[in-house]
Amino acid sequence: MLNLIISTIVFFIAAWYINRYLDEQGIPKGMTRGVLVLVIASLVSWGTGEMVDWAQVKIEGPQAAAQSPGDLSQLLKAVGQAQP
Repeated sequence: MLNLIISTIVFFIAAWYINRYLDEQGIPKGMTRGVLVLVIASLVSWGTGEMVDWAQVKIEGPQAAAQSPGDLSQLLKAVGQAQP
């Protein structure tokens, strides 16, 4: 959850800075520039999310995976019990 929050915030900050930089360079606004900003901000956001995940694992240790039925027969028994 922390990954989602931080990467969303970083996306908007990165998009703002990239737009400002491209304005200073005199690149006209258009679809190509918009896609460029979207792609670069997405990559920065993704990288930040990966860093957050890495740091969280280093601090808290690996998280246990969610348990799922280990066997198809157990799943069928559970479904069969739910029906009259």
